[in-house]
Amino acid sequence: MRIFDPHVHMTSRTTDDYQAMAAAGVRALVEPAFWLGQPRTSVASFVDYFDSLLGWEPHRASQFGIRHHCTIALNPKEANDPRLTGVLDLLPRYLLKDGVVAVGEIGYDSITPEEDEALVRQLGYADAYDLPVLVHTPHRDKAAGTRRTLDVIRESGIDPALVLVDHLNEVTVPLVADTGCWMGFSIYPGTKMSEDRMVRLLGEYGTTRMLVNSAADWGRSDPLSTRRTADAMRAAGFGADAVDTVFWQNPVAFYGQSGRLRPEPPRCPAPGAGADFAGNSIRRGEAPAL
Repeated sequence: MRIFDPHVHMTSRTTDDYQAMAAAGVRALVEPAFWLGQPRTSVASFVDYFDSLLGWEPHRASQFGIRHHCTIALNPKEANDPRLTGVLDLLPRYLLKDGVVAVGEIGYDSITPEEDEALVRQLGYADAYDLPVLVHTPHRDKAAGTRRTLDVIRESGIDPALVLVDHLNEVTVPLVADTGCWMGFSIYPGTKMSEDRMVRLLGEYGTTRMLVNSAADWGRSDPLSTRRTADAMRAAGFGADAVDTVFWQNPVAFYGQSGRLRPEPPRCPAPGAGADFAGNSIRRGEAPAL
């Protein structure tokens, strides 16, 4: 079984997690830029964070034969901090990088005017750089936030086929199902979705434009939840082709619209090698290519 986790925050995970994911069949992943839990207080902290998503994390993943990609954005929660508005000016530097396969996570947290501005501006970046968009739906007022998100997407004029609306559940998936957007589901204990609930939704809505992720991060989460959901699909009677559609073909099709996706297994770096922030292999004593 091959698995592509389309949303997992490996910055928050250990190297042992990479090893376990590889053993479970994970061959590729996308790590979206997100809120780290501890509030950041300067634009410079995002420079270091984005650099790690394009250098250190692909290196860690490659040691276990996992291809690492990322999405870059100012997340909705931190869009409310006036000290961080300069991050929006920083994004073009990173959206040009080969390892970036979408703009994200963008969307709403508390549905504020500041979040409105950040969402509209970053949808504009997606259009300017011909990139797909990963949209975070809020944890609070989820139905209202999802409706507002879909309104803004329509007003932006972006092709809905370039939009993945994530963290959906039984209440919000009917709002997205007929929009032409892709639908994302996070198998995350307690707060988002369980394996059994996900299998029921796949039985009701089918596998077209459906992506399932672990969203594993610093909270109570599990990067192997994708494999458990795939196993639950098989136990419920889904065939191998349906499982492959959800866990490989769909994420490849969505993020492949960037023209930058490389889902094939990476070549493991030589001992002593690292990676610069552009994802290029470097050795000790060599200057990174800027």
